[in-house]
Amino acid sequence: MRVLLIGANGYLGRFVADRLLADPAVQLTALGRGDDADVRFDLASGSPGALTRFLDAVHPGVVINCAGATRGGARDLTRHNTVAVATVCEALRRSGCGARLVQIGCGAEYGPSQPGSATAEDAVPRPGGPYGVSKLAATELVLGSGLDAVVLRVFSPAGPGTPAGSPLGRLAEAMRRAMQSGDGELKLGGLGAQRDFIDVRDVARAVHAASLSAAQGVINIGSGRAVRLRDAAAVLARVAGYGGALHELDGPPGPLRTTIGHASIGHPRSESDHAAPVAYPYPDGCGSWQQADVRTARDRLGWRPRINLEESLADIWMEAACRI
Repeated sequence: MRVLLIGANGYLGRFVADRLLADPAVQLTALGRGDDADVRFDLASGSPGALTRFLDAVHPGVVINCAGATRGGARDLTRHNTVAVATVCEALRRSGCGARLVQIGCGAEYGPSQPGSATAEDAVPRPGGPYGVSKLAATELVLGSGLDAVVLRVFSPAGPGTPAGSPLGRLAEAMRRAMQSGDGELKLGGLGAQRDFIDVRDVARAVHAASLSAAQGVINIGSGRAVRLRDAAAVLARVAGYGGALHELDGPPGPLRTTIGHASIGHPRSESDHAAPVAYPYPDGCGSWQQADVRTARDRLGWRPRINLEESLADIWMEAACRI
């Protein structure tokens, strides 16, 4: 099976590429903007016609789109997350390759959920920010394209390679700085949100399974369990061997018995903010709670998560510790 992977050098794409390369039945071609891609092509600015010609030449059986942007203004997010997907869909419609499309969506498309609930695929999406809006628009383009296509709505990916700008990445970096400087306490904000963390390697397994299946429509990919960010911080401190106190700026009274220097996990802060720490919400527009209903992934893909959050956090910490 020939697979065209778009965005192979991104956070998710790297692990999807590794998973596909481990399958002897897969012939992988990587398309992206970087010099190390097999084929250089910018979806946000390239024409559908040019991509069609490439599809007709390579003739893949599956196209997997892991490309996109998670940060930036509404214009950039729309270009990289929506216009780019429109290009892929139009090119596939024009091409004679008949490839199946696996599109990577995100849990932010749903927006805020009722605390205690599990969000299923039939929930009405109400994204709370431009990122979720841009990804939802991409999903609607895929679903309305008439293609053989599936959209995997990935909730909160974690594990090795976690971007330094993500909440878990910033948490690990704040803890690394505290340990390096011998700081006995760490002050953290924005820890009240609960998210469904799923290891990036489990996501790669789901993408592989989706590429081999006949499933169409939207499928949630998550752990099926919401975890409070303050609990993730406590686990990370235990994994790291951090013996200081974790003081939560916006949580219940009293320190967590594990603390980190002045840091907000919701948003990056400038040096001038250290004198007056301010807690920010988790910056994905999903409010205080998100938890995926993952029964569809189990039933239609034969997929279940295998890697627990403690292992994911241990891998995040291992990378951060290498910078000490």
